[in-house]
Amino acid sequence: MRNFLIFLFVLIPNLVFAKSIAESSDTVSPLLNGQLIPKVNVTRLDGSSQTLSAYLDNQKTILFFYRGGWCPFCNTQMGQLKKIEPKLKAMGYKLVGVSTDAPQDLQKSISKMALQYDLLSDFNSELSQAFGLAFFTDEATTKRYVKRLDLTNPLKKNGSGDARLVLPVPAIYLIDENGLVQFNYVNPNFKVRLHEQVLLKAAEIYQ
Repeated sequence: MRNFLIFLFVLIPNLVFAKSIAESSDTVSPLLNGQLIPKVNVTRLDGSSQTLSAYLDNQKTILFFYRGGWCPFCNTQMGQLKKIEPKLKAMGYKLVGVSTDAPQDLQKSISKMALQYDLLSDFNSELSQAFGLAFFTDEATTKRYVKRLDLTNPLKKNGSGDARLVLPVPAIYLIDENGLVQFNYVNPNFKVRLHEQVLLKAAEIYQ
């Protein structure tokens, strides 16, 4: 019986991370506090790929998901996080942003905003899907974003078989040295982001 329970303990986390893309932003099922980061690859600025765990390398990390450098709300948040990065770094945290931007577009954001922290490309939405944050945009949003913003991200078929743009619900994760989520903030309303002072307080608590 004891061995069976141990087997379940090992098996269940792997099942939890096999997440599908949500049909809308308000039906996502994000990774929760107390869960381990998923086994998934990340793409760096130079286009190279490695596992998320290897990239984090047992370092405390603030991982935040944003839609892209084309999103004004995201750029405001990135600037706010830039202001508190020195304090986060002093507490031993690495600050990392993840978006659907291609590597070359991430470099534009870094140069434009003079960012010191890392940005990762989730062009195919694999990382946001593994975290349970990815969702299909509706038909009108897909057409508007693809045309107006000239997005080239791959469209994926939703439950009805329609090709849709996939975006992440903006989120922030505080991850400890063991890859365990200690704190998270997820809000389907992309216009509302976690206040940087609240993030600092959470970082202090879990440092």
